[in-house]
Amino acid sequence: MENTHSTGAHHEPEFSTKPIWRTFWILLGITMVELTLATIHLKTEFPPKYVLNGIYMILTLAKAFYIIAEFMHLRHEIKNLIMSLVFPAMLFIWFLIAFLWDGNSFKVLRNRYDANHLEQSHTPAAKHAEGGEPAARKPGSAE
Repeated sequence: MENTHSTGAHHEPEFSTKPIWRTFWILLGITMVELTLATIHLKTEFPPKYVLNGIYMILTLAKAFYIIAEFMHLRHEIKNLIMSLVFPAMLFIWFLIAFLWDGNSFKVLRNRYDANHLEQSHTPAAKHAEGGEPAARKPGSAE
């Protein structure tokens, strides 16, 4: 019978949690910056909303990078594999932006040339506040 136990030292593969904790602290820091900026904006209206949205997009992309790099293990892959995933993702982001832009353009054009929308947008706010149709005109009164 053959001896199945080796007499040499048995090494377990080492698993380091250091990169995971580093990623956790980075993500926590970015999230705290986002929350701080939101709180400052709510209290002081500074920075302007469009600037704040740009900052949020940049910080969200940074968080996405760290999540993908660490938890999906792409940091340690070859560049060709990374590019085969990043390039379609960038096209998808462009696709979303293009469709949102086109949809907004359609909404603006529809609202500009739709007679029903124009009529409703030019009625006084008091008529809408009452919740009903405007009062009927008296016969013979001029508008």
